[in-house]
This record gives sequence, structure tokens and C-alpha cells, in this order.
Amino acid sequence: MDVGIAFDLKADFAGRVAQGGPEDLLEEYDSQPTIDAIAAALAALGHRPRLLGGGRRLLEQVLAAPPDLVFNIAEGFGGRSREAHVPAALEMLCVPYTHSDPLTLAVTLDKAVAKRLAAAAGVPTPRFAVVAEAAQAAALDLALPVIAKPLWEGSSKGIRKSSRITDPKALGETVGRLLADYGEPVLVEEFLPGAEFTVGVLGTGRDARVIGALEVVPRLARTEEFVYSLEVKRNWEVEVEYHVPPRRPPEVVADVERVALDAYRALECRDVGRVDVRLDAQGRASFLEVNPLPGIHPVTGDLCILARGRGMTYEELIGAIVASARARWGL
Repeated sequence: MDVGIAFDLKADFAGRVAQGGPEDLLEEYDSQPTIDAIAAALAALGHRPRLLGGGRRLLEQVLAAPPDLVFNIAEGFGGRSREAHVPAALEMLCVPYTHSDPLTLAVTLDKAVAKRLAAAAGVPTPRFAVVAEAAQAAALDLALPVIAKPLWEGSSKGIRKSSRITDPKALGETVGRLLADYGEPVLVEEFLPGAEFTVGVLGTGRDARVIGALEVVPRLARTEEFVYSLEVKRNWEVEVEYHVPPRRPPEVVADVERVALDAYRALECRDVGRVDVRLDAQGRASFLEVNPLPGIHPVTGDLCILARGRGMTYEELIGAIVASARARWGL
């Protein structure tokens, strides 16, 4: 098949970020080595990859010569519906694509909307509140410690080791900083003290299946205080160990995987996703958030690390995503 790759690079937006803002504003965007790896995997699978990019460039290429399928990892730019831009345009042009549809990509980027929908489906998630003004932080009915994060960002943007908050004054200061830096509401949720996991899922609906769970084990912090922050992710070889499979009792791993799959299905994710889960004080698994456009850098992407740990090659992972999409579209 002729497979176009939809993507956004950090370099695409370097000139559109205001000076003096937080240094992680472009954290979610991809690098050229990731795109090259996807293209090489698609070629090895017998497809004809074509780099489409994102935004206007993608639209121009698709209008001129529609591919058979678009492999979509484009994050979009601006606002909480940015991840829905490309799939919405492709649907309008009747071009098949991989990954989730515009609705799922929009609701999962807004962490509070995703948590409400998951909770309505019976998926456990920590108690939380959405704060639009710093003064509101003092009146929250949440048990400390809490964690504060921007409401509709990914890739740990705005999340630091200091994001775990144990006193009201620090909460107000953190919320105020996040509001100023990111220009969007802040999610404040009760902090769970147990182990942290991320779970890879492939497929759609009833055919969705867990490919593996990865436990994030801190080297430099106590588990009950550990935040999987931007600093940790950038320095992961020093800060953490990744255990695939987790070194936990089978019933704990099963609970983690069940919660992840339930959340994935409740939010109607398609083809692939990565679900973050953490244990509460009683050792029960609880849903944190889902990434339906998970990073797929072949070396450092969490999804790729856990797939490798389960014996799946990079080509097999890319091939499984494409196969799921082809089955949905009847290609």
C-alpha cells in the first residue's frame, strides 16, 4: 500500500513559541529519527511510505495524491482539540488512517473529560478537580498530597518532581505557575502512593488486547513520593528502571492490565494506545490517563520499550498498528 505518514516535528513550531515561556512547550512533538524509523519499518513490511508532515503541507499532499492509508501520529498545534485536526480532515476527505478518531483524540487529551468518561464506565480513577483560577485551589475538597498538571497537555509537559504537593500554600503557588505558563486550566488529583505502570494496548473494541505492562521503578526516590516527571523522563537511564514484565504478583499485574484495557475500551481508542495506571494505598489499580498517540521512538518510546520486553520487534509493532487499521477500513 501507499502509506502516508502524518507527523509534526519540533522544528515545525520552533518559531511559533513565545520567548520566555516554559521550556517544554514543544515536548510532545516528534523528531526526524522517529519518522525515519516508521518509514523504514513500513518499507520493510512491503509498503510504500510517503512523508506527509502535518498542517497545510499534509492537506496539500493528500489533496494532490491521496494515499491508501495515513499512518497518523500528528499532534496538531493549538488548543485542546489539536490532536483531532488531522483525523477530522482525513475523514472529510474520505482517506483511511490509523489510530483513534477525532472524538477520542479530543476527549483523551483533556484529562478531566477522559477521567469522567472512564469513571462513568466503572473504571477507578483518583478523585480530582479542575482549577481555572489560583484562588480556587484553597477550597478544593481533596486529600493531600495531590499532584497538579496542565489539563490538556501530554509528554509530561508541566509535570516536575515538585508537582507532588503536600501543603495548601505550595498548591496555590503551583497552580498559579501552571495557569500562567500554559494558559489553560489545571487538573489537581489526589496522589496515589503505589507503584506506577504504563500498559500497551493494540486493536480496537472487543479485539483490543494488552501487549504488556511496564513498571516504572524509581532509583532516586521512594515509590510513595515518586513522580514520573519531565526531568525523570529526560534522564530515565539514571532516574528509573523499567521492568517488563513488572516484578509484581500475577494478581496485581492482572488488575493493572484489566484497568488499562477497560479504560482503553471505555474511551473507544483504536489500533494502539498506552494507558498509565498507578496503585493506591491499598494496592488497587487506578486509571491515570491514556495516550492514544503514544510516542514510538524505537529506542526511548515507552510503548516500544514494553513491546521489546514482550518479544515484539519494532517492525511487528508498526505492522500490528497498520493491520488493525486495515481491518477496520476493509483495506
